[in-house]
Amino acid sequence: MRRRSQVLKQMMKHRPFARRFAAALLASLALSTGTHASQGEEPLARNVILFVADAAGVSTVHAASLHGYGEPLALRVQQWPHLGLAEMSPVDEWKSDSANGMSQIMTGVKTRNGVISQGPDAIRGQKDGTPAKTLLEHAEERGLRTGVITSQSVADATPGATYAHANDRSRQGEIFVQAFSPRHGDGVDVLMGAGRDHIGGLLAEAGTGFEDLARMHGRPINASLEEVDPSNPRPVVVADSLDVHAATLRALDLLQGSPEGYFLVVEWDAHTDDVRQGLQNMVDLDRLMAEVEQRVDLGETLLVFTADHSFGLQVDGGKRGEPLLAGYEAWKQAGSDDEVVRLENVMINRTHTAEEVVVLATGAGAHRVRGYFPGTHLFEVMLQAWGWTPDSP
Repeated sequence: MRRRSQVLKQMMKHRPFARRFAAALLASLALSTGTHASQGEEPLARNVILFVADAAGVSTVHAASLHGYGEPLALRVQQWPHLGLAEMSPVDEWKSDSANGMSQIMTGVKTRNGVISQGPDAIRGQKDGTPAKTLLEHAEERGLRTGVITSQSVADATPGATYAHANDRSRQGEIFVQAFSPRHGDGVDVLMGAGRDHIGGLLAEAGTGFEDLARMHGRPINASLEEVDPSNPRPVVVADSLDVHAATLRALDLLQGSPEGYFLVVEWDAHTDDVRQGLQNMVDLDRLMAEVEQRVDLGETLLVFTADHSFGLQVDGGKRGEPLLAGYEAWKQAGSDDEVVRLENVMINRTHTAEEVVVLATGAGAHRVRGYFPGTHLFEVMLQAWGWTPDSP
């Protein structure tokens, strides 16, 4: 194998056809042996886009395909070539929440449930832990443009773990303010999500508000995507609810002009305590990912899809040609708040679970996604795709 590779590399020094032929054979040899080019030879990513379907474990992704298309393996993301399973537990329990789950993806450090991008020396609600440097902070420090889009509150655990550090995820007012006082770079360039009433109330309790923050930092905090000035390259939207599809495409338009590259995080809630809403959200996110995939150059862009934790959904019946969620309307009309929901073909235990989550990837650096690994490995996948190494916090 080594001898063949050396011969092929010699061929690449000569005529164009020989170079193309040798390059193709080298790629084939690497794939057939499970190897890849060394870090110095492989193309590095300029851009990384991370899609997070909150609570979409393996069973949710599968069920979304059945719900949306009546067939398994029908989601676009299920066609991405690189697949792994990430184990998301915190340091002291088996089951993860979004705070620990997203924090370990962003920082490479497992922590405790409820803690945002701080080390396990944090005690939730009582004591700060060591701040763990996030991928967004790495990107900001190196001059990349950054964006965070979410269907949830912009200061909720999953988006908050990209730009903030806190010992209690419930302190959304304090978390949101950190977006305007970054430790590295000039902070998130495009920040869009929901939670306006909740965050606004917490800010008021602290004696401030959206207008005060906007005036202090020279950044309007818009109440809707429609309010954003088209000439503003660094928009902030804190809405009652957000059109994630439209917001993501707006963010992509703004970030793609970055000369140094960009880092974009997109979260879409996929909890299936309301099973139809959760599965439809996953279907809609998949359609968004397919559209984004067409808009980027995969030769210089890494796309990663995952979840921050699993959820208790089980498909245990049903036939092709019949709706997966038979019985949903009757359940919804009954208004039951039972912990376990029993439909004809689906059972939902309305809580987080400890199973691994699927990771799918395509583009520059995607080959590092394979096998079983801890959630912290995703931090390494994205950092190494850029060709960076961890440094001081």
